[in-house]
Amino acid sequence: MRGGGGGGEDTRRTAAGQAMVELQANGATATSASGAMVVGLSPLSETLWRDSKAMPGAGAAVLIGEVSARLTWKDLSVTVALGPGKTQTVLDELTGFAEPGSLTALMGPSGSGKSTLLDALAGRLAANAFLSGSVLLNGRKAKLSFGAAAYVTQDDNLIGTLTVRETIGYSALLRLPDKMPRDDKRALVEGTIVEMGLQDCADTVIGNWHLRGVSGGEKRRVSIALELLMRPRLLFLDEPTSGLDSSSAFFVTQTLRGLARDGRTVIASIHQPSSEVFELFDMLFLLSGGKNVYFGQAAQACEFFAEVGFPCPPLRNPSDHFLRCVNSDFDKVKATLKGSMKARIERSDDPLDKITTSEAIRKLVSAYNRSQYYYAAREKVNDIARIKGTVMDSRGSQASFLMQACTLTRRSFINMSRDFGYYWLRLLIYLLVTVCIGTIYLDVGTKYTSILARAACAAFVFGFVTFMSIGGFPSFVEEMKVFQRERLNGHYGVAAFVIANTISALPFLVLICFMSGTVCYFMVRLHPGFTHYIFFVLNLYASVTVVESLMMAIASVIPNFLMGIIIGAGIQVHFGPIFIWYPILLSTPVVSSDNKYPLLPVSQNYGLVEVASKWR
Repeated sequence: MRGGGGGGEDTRRTAAGQAMVELQANGATATSASGAMVVGLSPLSETLWRDSKAMPGAGAAVLIGEVSARLTWKDLSVTVALGPGKTQTVLDELTGFAEPGSLTALMGPSGSGKSTLLDALAGRLAANAFLSGSVLLNGRKAKLSFGAAAYVTQDDNLIGTLTVRETIGYSALLRLPDKMPRDDKRALVEGTIVEMGLQDCADTVIGNWHLRGVSGGEKRRVSIALELLMRPRLLFLDEPTSGLDSSSAFFVTQTLRGLARDGRTVIASIHQPSSEVFELFDMLFLLSGGKNVYFGQAAQACEFFAEVGFPCPPLRNPSDHFLRCVNSDFDKVKATLKGSMKARIERSDDPLDKITTSEAIRKLVSAYNRSQYYYAAREKVNDIARIKGTVMDSRGSQASFLMQACTLTRRSFINMSRDFGYYWLRLLIYLLVTVCIGTIYLDVGTKYTSILARAACAAFVFGFVTFMSIGGFPSFVEEMKVFQRERLNGHYGVAAFVIANTISALPFLVLICFMSGTVCYFMVRLHPGFTHYIFFVLNLYASVTVVESLMMAIASVIPNFLMGIIIGAGIQVHFGPIFIWYPILLSTPVVSSDNKYPLLPVSQNYGLVEVASKWR
């Protein structure tokens, strides 16, 4: 397996070298301030890992790769507040380190604290979690800045209508400096595609509910590629192989190993890797119930378990064996065994069948705390902490606010135009329903006796068009997931997203209101005159915009499709009568003294009643 992986790695390095030549043709240099090459970097990273600023008093650029990331954590504990006076210890005095050039795996059963440890190291703990102990970057207490460190989440939240090249290209425009030539940005995008092995699917869409796209493994590599654009020195990944088949998981892990060999520090949480994937790890941090069971070289883990009395059988996957030793759920499984299976367990020579898993965990934790691996790890942590390295500050995005807003607007507009369910499907439904409403109130007339019918028609149109805006909620949720991932990684801010989303949605909302309003207005013949017609369409647009904004706000708080639609519909039902008068439900426009909506008189002067009076 290792030999095959090396061949693929050599192929990517050769292709990356070709991308390097393209960069050099655009003015990039391959030498550092001292004129020396950085040892251990691939040709692409050697060329691209540059800071945009020059050294004070010197004209040469500074290689970001020269400032490596050495992360250490000592006696790290995390406590979560569950309620008034109630706390729970999730991580209990963990000590370890991660160095450049190494791929460190955080492994353990579900609920062992893998993701919590990863969040604690990356500075992403929840508000109700409290950290104690020390986390040092290059021997210093420093907040991990965007660009210098990157975090790849477990979920691949990507825009499904964009191709792989477009996804990475827009991310480059959002984050790279405005002064950087477009040819250099394009070369950087192509180099990243080559480095992640995405050449064959570069022009394939990511995929969504109606578009067939890339595979799960390719999608995961796209998520990693987005964070590699800024050439981070420290890379965190939350279960990068989750949901992938064995071949895709191996290729993704092999890619991570190649990134580590380029001088990066890579830390990944992983649940249950295959034996081939396990062989790619350099360091293993094994957890159980928030306690450290083992930390050291992954190749020496079997030796440690054998010393404690739990040797790995010859034909068993080492990671499966480790999890079998530290997963207390197996005790529940053994308790349910009956008959021949129970007798077979009792006759087994496996040490794990002689004791409970809880006892095995206590034995392993106690043995590790007295082992050479534990003292070697603490000594290494102290040695790294004494090396006071430089902590370079690198912002997540170096693009201007105007560039971010324009790029987001263009990207959002393309997504809306390609996604059939975003606006096109709603437009089709709007047209069909307004035609039906128009046939019901066809040429109702402008006499005094038709006032109620005209007002009822307007109420139907306004009520239906605004209420149907909740149909776009699933698309809003998917867009908010992308926004939250990109905002947490420092790609752009809230203001740029809001402005871009508003501008990109404008032509679609105008088209919906114009076509729906036009069909209904002229079929019913509400009132002759262009001014009244424009007033009707603008009021329809204003109503739809308010509900669209409401559903977007709900999507940012409630990511569940069903609950979001129910809450959005409930809000419209309860607050609709405050602003819209339904003459079909009320016999007279006079407000009664016991009216329970105090703002209803306001709607008489500024709402639909005023509009209805203009149609007489």
